[in-house]
Amino acid sequence: MTLQQIHYVLTIARAGSMNKAAEQLFVSQPSLTSAVKELEKEIGLSIFTRTSRGMIVTNEGADFLMYARQLYQQYELIQEKYSSDRNYKRKFSVSTQHYSFAVKAFVETVRKLGTSDFEFGIFETRTWAVIADVGNLRSEIGVLYLSDFNRKAIGKLLRDHDLEFHELIRCSAYIYMWRGHPLAKKESLTLKQLEDYPCLAFDQGEEGSYYLTEEIMTEKEYPRTIKASDRATMLNLMVGLNGYILCSGIINEELNGDAYVAVPFRGDRENRNAVMTIGYITRKRSPLSDIGRMYVDEMKRYLDGVNNAERGG
Repeated sequence: MTLQQIHYVLTIARAGSMNKAAEQLFVSQPSLTSAVKELEKEIGLSIFTRTSRGMIVTNEGADFLMYARQLYQQYELIQEKYSSDRNYKRKFSVSTQHYSFAVKAFVETVRKLGTSDFEFGIFETRTWAVIADVGNLRSEIGVLYLSDFNRKAIGKLLRDHDLEFHELIRCSAYIYMWRGHPLAKKESLTLKQLEDYPCLAFDQGEEGSYYLTEEIMTEKEYPRTIKASDRATMLNLMVGLNGYILCSGIINEELNGDAYVAVPFRGDRENRNAVMTIGYITRKRSPLSDIGRMYVDEMKRYLDGVNNAERGG
């Protein structure tokens, strides 16, 4: 087993396909395939399964990659400290549901470390991709939420990928809308008041289900719904169609702008308020890197500020 082979399989896991990994590594696909087969033969297990969606990490492979990643990180630290090659860059990536606070924490982390010696990545993506990215080592950290409605389904996916959830904050539902919306100045809103306006939701693709949606209370029936795949389109739909999103209410105006407001959702007997538990996911038994810890600290610092503001502190 060589460090080069470990580098190869970690890159394949992040890229999700042999073709993309070969391009990133500047090696031919046959050479890459051969190196992986030799490694799998040596350790006596299959690291990947080839599917129509690309290279999927097996359960046994996930365990191997967890230890391989820790070993390679140690090698990277030694290389960073003692190597004369100044072109070397450490890598850190995050996959997240569409949370501006997660992006804000990423921005602050990058600002502190700079970009000259690091290769950073942040991916706002679908729920199943957040889980898969962390499971396949594309990202070290994933950010998503749990609720009473989705906890069992998400929990099973996390167990299947050998991941664990770490709570950051709990919050009730809010209505996120354009500041010019006819209902934007209300102190609180019910679903009955919102019936004439489209409820917006992030598309979860073919793999999506009610349990994978990013918005809270998606099990309810809404007379008007529109799906979109990115945050910019969502904001445009809020302005153009007076659409709204059911969300956590944790909005970063520095990134989203001040043209939008979060109005508290008011539950009733038929539509009770729900609690979102927002947190981050990591691989089990895999300690965070120093950059990962810094990123988590930035998220906690931002969310602590949100809690203090709500308490009037």
